[in-house]
Amino acid sequence: MGDVYFYHLTRRSVVDTLGALLPRCLSQGWRVAVRCGDPARIAWLDEKLWLGPPDSFLPHGVAGGDYDARQPILLTPDQAANDPHCVMSVDGAEITAAEVAPLARACILFDGLDGEALARARSQWTTLTGAGVGARYWSEESGKWEEKATKNIA
Repeated sequence: MGDVYFYHLTRRSVVDTLGALLPRCLSQGWRVAVRCGDPARIAWLDEKLWLGPPDSFLPHGVAGGDYDARQPILLTPDQAANDPHCVMSVDGAEITAAEVAPLARACILFDGLDGEALARARSQWTTLTGAGVGARYWSEESGKWEEKATKNIA
């Protein structure tokens, strides 16, 4: 069963954090789904990922295209057609315990300065760990990523 990593963002944006995490996933040979329920936000993420530095290009597509199954990174509002090894949830997008089970990893990125986002992430932590999913909580509050909590990790 895969673990879920919670990333409590207080200093970096979602785009900057994705810019750090996605290359690590690709270097493992993983396909990734970035899940966001808002189509306008998906379009915004797509634009931001294309505008990154040329030496750190992140090959990706938006769900609904002819080649979704072949995308290394697929931006999607729901289940991904690219058979991902990792699903990254942004803006509170749902990830279930059953979905996490076959994955190498799931990630939940949330804005720690937004009370609603924080409450949603806490609810996701409770639901997922209550279902037996291994979870790690990472915070960047000190200026660098530090693991602050774990649950159900062997």
